Amino acid sequence: MNISPVIRPLVRADYDQWLPLWNGYNEFYGRVGPTALPAEITQATWSRLFDGYEPVRGLAAEYDGRLVGLVHYLFHRSTTLLGPICYLQDLFTDGTLRGKGIGRALIEAVYEQARQGGSSRVYWQTHETNQTAMRLYNQVAARSGFIVYRKEL
Repeated sequence: MNISPVIRPLVRADYDQWLPLWNGYNEFYGRVGPTALPAEITQATWSRLFDGYEPVRGLAAEYDGRLVGLVHYLFHRSTTLLGPICYLQDLFTDGTLRGKGIGRALIEAVYEQARQGGSSRVYWQTHETNQTAMRLYNQVAARSGFIVYRKEL
């Protein structure tokens, strides 16, 4: 059974409900305990969501008066397109409500934000072990075929 969350922009008053979702997202990716993000990164991320000069934006999924999901996305330029590209960076839903359509609703909301922002492409990445999320992602987008490389400096 799917639920119908209200998808809306994050507002500053959401911080106390956003933080547990943000922490859950980071914990899922192993950023907990000794590998947790420093508090200043969390604070900077929260601040950037409301800074008109920053490209980072955030949406919340609200259900029954509480936040049950978050998505952060940003726009950037590309060397292969004239318009901006939208990168969906963070997506997380309350674990007790997974499989109820919240993630899909958040992704669809980012698609709409991208259209409104003049973007013709939304992309994201996930860890190869995130099979649960990939079942949804395979329904709402096509794999690009690209492999992500990175080096920590």
